Amino acid sequence: MKFFFLVGIVLVCTNPFISQAQTTELNGIVTDQKKNPLAGVNVFLKGTYDGATTDAKGQYRFTTSDTGTLELVATLLGFKDFRKTLILQGGNQQHNFMMKEKVNELKAVTISAGTIEASDSRRVTVLKPLDIVTTANAQGDIFGALRTLPGAQQVGEQEGLFVRGGAGSETKTIIDGMVVNNPFFSSTPDIAQRGRFNPFLFKGTVFSTGGYSAQYGQALSSALVLETQDMPDRTASTYSISAVGLGGGHVHLSKDKKSAWGGDLNYTNLLPYMKLVPQRQTYQQYPEFFGGSAFYRHQLRKNGLLKFYGYYNYGRLGLSQPRLDSLPANFRLNNHNVYTNLTYKDIISDKWSIYGGISYSYNLDNIRPDSLILGNRNELLQTRVMVTRVTGDLSALRVGGEWQQYGDGRSFQIDLNGFSTPKLFQNLQDYLSSAFAEYDLYASNRLVFRFGGRYEYSSILAQANLAPRVSISYKAGANSTLGLAYGDFYQKPVTQWLYDTRSHQGFEKATHYILNYQWITPAYTFRVEAYRKQYDQLLRTFEPNWDLAGGGYAQGIDLFWRDRKTFKNVDYWISYSFLDTRRQYLNYPIQAMPTFATPHTATLVFKKFFTKLNTAAGFTYSYSTGRPYFNPYETGFLTGRTPDLHNFGVNASILKTIRGAFCVLALSVTNVLGLEQVFTYRFNAAGERIAVGPPAPRFFFVGLFISVGQNRSNEVVNQNN
Repeated sequence: MKFFFLVGIVLVCTNPFISQAQTTELNGIVTDQKKNPLAGVNVFLKGTYDGATTDAKGQYRFTTSDTGTLELVATLLGFKDFRKTLILQGGNQQHNFMMKEKVNELKAVTISAGTIEASDSRRVTVLKPLDIVTTANAQGDIFGALRTLPGAQQVGEQEGLFVRGGAGSETKTIIDGMVVNNPFFSSTPDIAQRGRFNPFLFKGTVFSTGGYSAQYGQALSSALVLETQDMPDRTASTYSISAVGLGGGHVHLSKDKKSAWGGDLNYTNLLPYMKLVPQRQTYQQYPEFFGGSAFYRHQLRKNGLLKFYGYYNYGRLGLSQPRLDSLPANFRLNNHNVYTNLTYKDIISDKWSIYGGISYSYNLDNIRPDSLILGNRNELLQTRVMVTRVTGDLSALRVGGEWQQYGDGRSFQIDLNGFSTPKLFQNLQDYLSSAFAEYDLYASNRLVFRFGGRYEYSSILAQANLAPRVSISYKAGANSTLGLAYGDFYQKPVTQWLYDTRSHQGFEKATHYILNYQWITPAYTFRVEAYRKQYDQLLRTFEPNWDLAGGGYAQGIDLFWRDRKTFKNVDYWISYSFLDTRRQYLNYPIQAMPTFATPHTATLVFKKFFTKLNTAAGFTYSYSTGRPYFNPYETGFLTGRTPDLHNFGVNASILKTIRGAFCVLALSVTNVLGLEQVFTYRFNAAGERIAVGPPAPRFFFVGLFISVGQNRSNEVVNQNN
């Protein structure tokens, strides 16, 4: 649910006490293997906020009040991390050291058009897990944090990641190569749902706003590719208590460090919170959730890694609201959700590597809108294999295939004043077979081509598609890259329409054209990307034109700037998106800007670190122009516009070590100014317009997170330095 922010921040301090009786000054010079000074090196004490960045002469200097044995760490993109154990007892210590450059792979250009790589050491670090949980307004949700990046629209009344004029259903979420069928909590009328997964589950994120790899399909607009953590560093436990629930987890690493297992449990009940903070809706059953997850990692060979992840969640709620056009006045929901995947990857030799995976998703919604009793069930079984052959220093060919079995079942019943009709059932099943090939050809370290293609066949559509995709990147300077991308992307119509055989005519299609430029240093990131997306074969349900003759376009420009250096102990980023889009699909009688799109969207994220106080604070300001809405009592289609949307949120976190346990006290408030926010308008039978906004003007969160056994506080320092 959007209401809560339960994220187990896995933070631990290895130093069992904090001493402020003595102060130590650390200084020195950092050079490369040729004795040249290195600027922009992050030098810090692991487990603290104490650190500095080297200047143009390679010099660093900072003080710390911590004493005892600590580890000095230095990091710089393109170089191997430097680590040295120190004994701090006050006074002045000088430590000069040399950093070794990583392999030439880091100097090579990478594909950049259409993708934002996060937490991938070979590419651009845009958002790490701690970025997500320390960003105001994101509420610890992966998808909430991604909405602060360019290309994403600010949609607050329904779940989904809406990218560059695309509907939420046009973005697919993928974990370790396997599709997640229900990445969001189940829909509730006019209340957006958060993602189901903890951001600390993942080590890498590829947010593809368009032109994504031929390895993936069935997404007209965007793909979010997530990679789970590999082997943990050590055994650890976590505990959390907040205004909305409780949670705990444990990770166990074997003595030989070749296997690990763990899991977590969490319980959320919004009754106490909603009693204190009045909501727009009236609840007969306050939102309540129980969930748990488990994982297993095992290293089978030197480079082989077997990974299992499983997740279960149960939730229920019941609410009532004013009766509006097509929405129920009373709504009750019970949901069961399961997701599991098992993957194996291995480097067989210096030329060959393999990947294989199998996943299963299950989701059951029991819904009671007014007098109806609805049951919605869907299942997805997927298998996937891929073989990679290195053909040169960096060039590589990837060939693979996947198979999906998708089932959907629905039941319908009326229960009115104790009288129930017989239950009606509908079922459908589809088998989707896919094959893909992709080749990265490095003409040099400065120029790379990616040629790919994807073939798919759907049994329910009785149709196949072939999607070519091409990307080019050129390294224009030491820190700058130019990129081009083109590709065709196909997707089946949304499941609810597949029950009508009139929609069994074929795949919907979008063709992407992308041009981008990016300039990246360890301290700064700048991206600008222009795009055009041409829609074809969109499903129309506007009678009598039920067909796949719909179409449209989306075009615009995205800007992103992140600065970690200009202001001391400050990290901020700015994103802006301009969007021009029109489409005719579903019940649209003409081409029009869809209700989830808006021309201008901008976000400012600001974070300040107070190292001496072990505290971080920040704010997020989001702005978007008004979105279209339809007034059935006036002429014209989607001619109305909501007011501009403003959202200013603040957050803070305090880090403290208590008897060897690392503790984090987190506080956040969304829409702190209490500005009226209108996502859209609904109309009742009398023609009265009712604004749809967030469930409450503000959301408050206070939570305490305790970790025993693992320390990731250095990631906070890395964000700043």
